[in-house]
Amino acid sequence: MSDFRFFKTHRTWEDWCGMLLGVLIVLSPWFPMQGDHGVVDAERSFVILNTFTVGILVFGLAQLEYVALQRWEHVAEILLGLWLIASPYVFGYSGHGLLRFWHPSLGGLVVLLAALQLWQDWDLSDDDMLKHGQ
Repeated sequence: MSDFRFFKTHRTWEDWCGMLLGVLIVLSPWFPMQGDHGVVDAERSFVILNTFTVGILVFGLAQLEYVALQRWEHVAEILLGLWLIASPYVFGYSGHGLLRFWHPSLGGLVVLLAALQLWQDWDLSDDDMLKHGQ
């Protein structure tokens, strides 16, 4: 019998993983082997600004979950992850370099982690959510 209970409780390591994902998203335009010189500099600046903004928001929401857990934080992370998945198509770099793979992958991980946390916290009362991490 598997230990499915492990996934039923929101643990603090999940918040730390969310913070790590935020840092990875911020650093993703500079990952090795990018070779993404086909994108014009003005377009690349939008890509970097978008990536930086999404990464900082994911990092900040994960930190906020660690301190004061609320359901809206999970929903916001899901929306940010979906935006990161769509970003290569919105900004037109879906045919260039490795960011077209990195951003949907990292966005998918953010969505999965946030959905897991939302599922874990769905039946908790507000008082129980405030006790998270203590």
